[in-house]
Amino acid sequence: MEEIIKNNNNGSVNEPAGDAEAGELNEKLTKAEKERGEYLAGWQRAKADFINYKKEEIKRLEDVARYSGEAMIKELISVLDSFDLGLRALEKAGSVEKGIYMIRAQIEDILKKHGVEKITVKPGEEFDPAFAEAVAEADPPAGGDKRPGIILEEIESGYKLYDKIIRPVRVKISSTK
Repeated sequence: MEEIIKNNNNGSVNEPAGDAEAGELNEKLTKAEKERGEYLAGWQRAKADFINYKKEEIKRLEDVARYSGEAMIKELISVLDSFDLGLRALEKAGSVEKGIYMIRAQIEDILKKHGVEKITVKPGEEFDPAFAEAVAEADPPAGGDKRPGIILEEIESGYKLYDKIIRPVRVKISSTK
C-alpha cells in the first residue's frame, strides 16, 4: 500500500498519513464516484429527453406543413358545393355544357393533388359518426331497411385532408324511434 504524505501549512513534509486520513480520502473518492454516476445518469436522461423532444417537434412541424392549407381548402370546398348547386339548377333547365363539368373536375383534381379526398357514403349503409353527421331523420322508405340509423340520403359531401376529417358527410338517417 502506498503511503499518503501530508504537507504542513509551512511547506514541510510530515510523516505518512494515518489510516484515518486514508479512510477519509476513500470516503471522498466513493462520494465523488457516486456523484459522477448520478451526473452521468442525469445527463443520459436529459439527452434521451432531448432526442424525444426533437422527434416530437419534427412531427409537429410536419403536421403544421401538411395541414397548413386547411382553411383555404375548406373555402374551396364551399365553392365546389355552390358549383354543384348551380350544376343541378342548370340540369333542371336543360342541357349543361361539357366545359362546366370539366371546370368542376379540375377543382376536384387540384384538391386531390393537395391531399383532399371526398368521403363517400351510400344509401343503405350504417351511419358512422366517425366521418358522418346526421342532420335529419326520416322514416325508412317502404320495403327498405327498417333498422334505425341507416343512411337514407347524402345531404352534403364530406371531405378529409390526408387522414383528418375537415368536414363530415351530412346525411339523413332512418329514425331511431
